[in-house]
Amino acid sequence: MQPSAPGYPVRVRGDLDPGLTRWMWLVKWILAIPHVIVLIFLYIAYFVVTIVAFFAILFTGSFPRALFDFNVGVKRWSWRVRFYGYTVLGTDRYPPFSLEPDPNYPADLEIDYPEQLNRWLVLVKWWLLAIPHYLIIAALMGGGRNQFTLLPILLLVAAIALLFTGQYPRGLYDFVVGVNRWAIRVYAYGGLMTDVYPPFRLDQGPHEPEQHLSHDSELS
Repeated sequence: MQPSAPGYPVRVRGDLDPGLTRWMWLVKWILAIPHVIVLIFLYIAYFVVTIVAFFAILFTGSFPRALFDFNVGVKRWSWRVRFYGYTVLGTDRYPPFSLEPDPNYPADLEIDYPEQLNRWLVLVKWWLLAIPHYLIIAALMGGGRNQFTLLPILLLVAAIALLFTGQYPRGLYDFVVGVNRWAIRVYAYGGLMTDVYPPFRLDQGPHEPEQHLSHDSELS
């Protein structure tokens, strides 16, 4: 298991849209249903690809590049849809129907391709090693019948703030993106896409920590 590093190989971006409407959050989840339908089929393919990758890593130590890029694309698509309508509510711009990166869309995701992966770590990282993170994510984000968890409550607060003030509280937004970033890192690790163990760290804000540092240095 490789140690966590400040520059984690999973990079999540989510820029807050300054022009959010007061009421759009009421219908975004309905507007995003076509995406959800497509994602159901994409995640079926994602599951099959991950199984194939499991055996490829076990016998060759490598995640086939084309399969890796497809799974990254599925995660990217899913992140944009969740950013738009479900777990962030950070933009009113409708997500593109695309697996490809789009620097012009407020939400994007990149995962560094690992040239080599540990052949034996693949046996345990997706379940045993990731269990502590899964428990934290379940407590933060909920799921299934358990909706009385932190993220749904925070999104309700953000929605009410938008409705009455037209503003998404910035500190709240940064925290919500941080929770989503933590989950995406863990699911990428559990999806066999990196051997770098996810940090037990809530990196808040629209960009990764190294991007914040770079931005600050440019301003100084």
